[in-house]
Amino acid sequence: MPPFQDKSLLSFRMCRMERKCWWYLWVLSSLLQTLSAHSDFYTSIGHMTDLLYTEKDLVTSLNNYITAEENKLKQVKQWAEKLDVLSSIAMQDPEGFLGNPVNAFKLMKRLNTEWGDLESLVLKDTKDGFISNLTLQRQHFPTDEDQTGAAKALLRLQDTYRLDTNTISTGDLPGVTHKSPMTVEDCFELGKIAYSEVDYYHTELWMEQALKQLDEGEESTVDKVTVLDYLSYAIYQQGELGRALELTKRLLMLDPEHQRANGNLKYFEFQLINQRKAQAQEAQKAREEGKERRKRLTSDASKKKKRFREPVPERKMYEMLCRGEGIKLTPRRQRRLFCRYFDNHGHPKYLLSPVKQEDEWDRPYIVRYHDIISHGEIEKVKELAKPRLRRATISNPITGVLETASYRISKSAWLTAYEHPMIDQINQRIEDLTGLEMDTAEELQVANYGVGGQYEPHFDFGRKDEPDAFKELGTGNRIATWLFYMSDVAAGGATVFPDVGAAVWPKKGTAVFWYNLFPSGEGDYSTRTRSLPSIGGQQVGIKQMDP
Repeated sequence: MPPFQDKSLLSFRMCRMERKCWWYLWVLSSLLQTLSAHSDFYTSIGHMTDLLYTEKDLVTSLNNYITAEENKLKQVKQWAEKLDVLSSIAMQDPEGFLGNPVNAFKLMKRLNTEWGDLESLVLKDTKDGFISNLTLQRQHFPTDEDQTGAAKALLRLQDTYRLDTNTISTGDLPGVTHKSPMTVEDCFELGKIAYSEVDYYHTELWMEQALKQLDEGEESTVDKVTVLDYLSYAIYQQGELGRALELTKRLLMLDPEHQRANGNLKYFEFQLINQRKAQAQEAQKAREEGKERRKRLTSDASKKKKRFREPVPERKMYEMLCRGEGIKLTPRRQRRLFCRYFDNHGHPKYLLSPVKQEDEWDRPYIVRYHDIISHGEIEKVKELAKPRLRRATISNPITGVLETASYRISKSAWLTAYEHPMIDQINQRIEDLTGLEMDTAEELQVANYGVGGQYEPHFDFGRKDEPDAFKELGTGNRIATWLFYMSDVAAGGATVFPDVGAAVWPKKGTAVFWYNLFPSGEGDYSTRTRSLPSIGGQQVGIKQMDP
């Protein structure tokens, strides 16, 4: 052993494994003290060769530290380069980019989860400018609730438009411009959020997609064992014991010591045996009932099916309408719809320059006005509304008080006529074209729907069992609804009337109008509407309720 390889150097070697810079400096200081005690090294080549070995040891330790730091910086650099490219694309068209629900979900995931991981990676000195700034900014980042909300919206879009997981994962969504593929981590995160919501159907879909991408060779920090653990349990919860058992066996091939999987294996096998016994008993019982009875039951069921057609469930109906299916407008009724130049019976403002009006539906009567709000007006309205956008509210049918609701995924802002001359002009335009006075009308409501934003079926008017529906607003019941469209969407985003099978599609610069009440003051229940989620663009609209 070299004469100066004492406890200090042994301590240095232990510390070297930790790759801490300040320990390296401490060792160097200790070594210099040792060397000063042997100041006659130059007198012996033997001692000097020992110094070479020591220096080599120190260089190795230093290189290990440098390598560790370079690896860390390499990861940070790769992350920065990736985000630099992504930000450049996104900022060319922020609204269009976030119109892709996958992009919106991944933004929530990055800011809520991945930036935190980056902070942990580089956090060394809290006084460092970047870290201090990041730590400060993270206070304003999306929360777990935001990330979960974006994920659930993506799942909602998947169901509404019947999109398979691979289509979403590859970014090949209908109508989107900024395609964004999903990583294994993204798919796994979606599946895990569905799992936490006890949604085993979507857990299965997204864990299968994550597993598929892993099987195809995609590198990931998520391993197959973890994915199979979630997947097998989700499938078991849906009653598919055979598949759950096979996936558990595959998991155990990768990790034979997996405690939960070993327990599940025995339990699934036991349950599968019981299930097969029960199925065999049911089959035997059916055979004993006899062929004649089965024929009679089949015949009766067939007659009943022919005699009574089951109504289409409402959720299925409005999803069909959003896809452009199930619209109930016969050719005969279609021929009754016209386009015209409209001057509202010779109104002075529109006598020489009438507006373009188009019939959208006959019962209830819905009309669309084309080129009714300019691009400049739209941008000004957005500018005025953006700082005021708050989570949209609904009127409590019992108390009449405005409150938030989980089934209304949007933000709203209210604009009054005295705030800006343009708002007054827009209100006056509505009055001139409808003939309804705006003195008691509600303020302009600017609605901005987020990823997968929607508004479940609702009435714009107060029903008889809601006598105080608009008491807080200080107005009467809503006679009619005027809805401006301030953006286009590539797919979806329709305003549907599920009770009559009608769908009105967004078109920037247009407005649609319908009456909520009959002349008698009774509510028209056929005007129950629902705003559906969009793909490939954000929905922005102004809704004016005329009481």
